[in-house]
Amino acid sequence: MAYDDALFQLGMDLTRSSTAQEEDLFANTHNEACDERKDFFIERQGVRFAGTHLIIDLFGARRLDDLKWVEETLKRCVEVAGATLLHIHLHHFTPNGGVSGVAVLSESHISIHSWPEADYAAFDVFMCGDAKPHLAIEVLREAFEAEDVVVKEHKRGEELEEMKWQTAASREAPVRHVVVTAPKKAA
Repeated sequence: MAYDDALFQLGMDLTRSSTAQEEDLFANTHNEACDERKDFFIERQGVRFAGTHLIIDLFGARRLDDLKWVEETLKRCVEVAGATLLHIHLHHFTPNGGVSGVAVLSESHISIHSWPEADYAAFDVFMCGDAKPHLAIEVLREAFEAEDVVVKEHKRGEELEEMKWQTAASREAPVRHVVVTAPKKAA
């Protein structure tokens, strides 16, 4: 019983899972951090949207199998974009050495999936609020010495008002599929 009391005093309640305790800690920390939200909607040139989502492809890239380098690069992207890092989780695949993972931000996320055997990496950079996701592009280009970078941009949630009206009128959420194809390069 004394053992249980000592653990309880340390914040370890044996009647609850460690996951629940971690969730409590996160909730308390999160509530304090939420006093000033960083993921607010943006309005630019009369268009209101949730955030900017960049799809970034790196071709002819290097160091895509270097887990520590990938982590440091994601941290630099967060810093230059003026975002707030909450957590990074990366996974190193074998035998090709590819990396898949995400940097979770107060403003959303940056994700990576790399194919070092093809010198290719796919990044998603999605940020809301005052963050500047476009500044991450040059960080990625330089860090991975990419020969070519292709960026596609989408303003997430800009159809919100239209979608709200459609949902109210139909009582069923509409699903709209949009297929984006890259323009063909001139020969």
